[in-house]
Amino acid sequence: MIRRIPEKQFAKVRLFPEKAAVASPLGVKTLKMILFKRSLDLKQWLSSQKSKGKTIGFVPTMGALHAGHLNLIENCRRVADLTICSIFVNPAQFNDSKDFEKYPVSIEKDIEMLTHAGTSVLFLPSVEEIYPGGRANLENYDLGPLETILEGRYRPGHFQGVCQVMSRLLKTVEPDHLFMGQKDFQQCLVVQRLISILNIRLEFHIVPTVREKDGLAQSSRNLRLTADQRKNATAISEALNDIRQNLTDGNEAPVLGLARKKLDAADFKTDYIQVARATDLQPIENWNGKEKAVALIAAFQGDVRLIDNMLLN
Repeated sequence: MIRRIPEKQFAKVRLFPEKAAVASPLGVKTLKMILFKRSLDLKQWLSSQKSKGKTIGFVPTMGALHAGHLNLIENCRRVADLTICSIFVNPAQFNDSKDFEKYPVSIEKDIEMLTHAGTSVLFLPSVEEIYPGGRANLENYDLGPLETILEGRYRPGHFQGVCQVMSRLLKTVEPDHLFMGQKDFQQCLVVQRLISILNIRLEFHIVPTVREKDGLAQSSRNLRLTADQRKNATAISEALNDIRQNLTDGNEAPVLGLARKKLDAADFKTDYIQVARATDLQPIENWNGKEKAVALIAAFQGDVRLIDNMLLN
């Protein structure tokens, strides 16, 4: 089952000491959090909790946490007895090794944020723990057209890497609830397909994108932007808003052309601007105004690649 949360709602075991009555930005008192580095240890602990009737919520991340991640944690805590978060920068989903090397890492800050947010467990595995046999000859999944359009076209192999790590994480955690952010819209559809392929029973929650006050979607990659690039970056959300407000029944080419001009003026190098069906991301050339649709953009600001999207109806 997939449920969208309304826009308006918006290894060894190590124990982190409890700090009495310390309030977090989410209004949660600091709780004790357990850290696992080994899959087997986590599975055994979760099994004991499930035997007590506890429900499990899972928030997978690659670290460099921000308010968007904390929003996922907050939503997870509303529906599950235990909130499990993973931090794992997955090398299998980076088709550019330089991008992998530049990915921001802030583990100590991440741990503090998760603890204050009321996270029950942090799973912090090594690459060897996730891929004990190495990364040669990993399994492949039939993702259909999702693998070759939009992000799949510009990042070949990326979604196979996403599925390879998510299959391992889901089999370890076996959650009742899975939380992911709408900003990675295509990734959410890919994970939805993976869940179907693996025949896993869980409730999948796609949470609306958290934005800065100026509209920029929260992203770990924003940390790599210079001050000038950060100012330019708002052009993506502005272009998406323009598409949402101005697209009417018929050919969307003129509206997309204006969006591209806005990105060009902000020194973006654009990979794609697309209006697509929200169910499978197949392109829409003449929108009838009724079919569920989404506008998606991917573009480079300097050497930082940013993605964003907005539902049109």
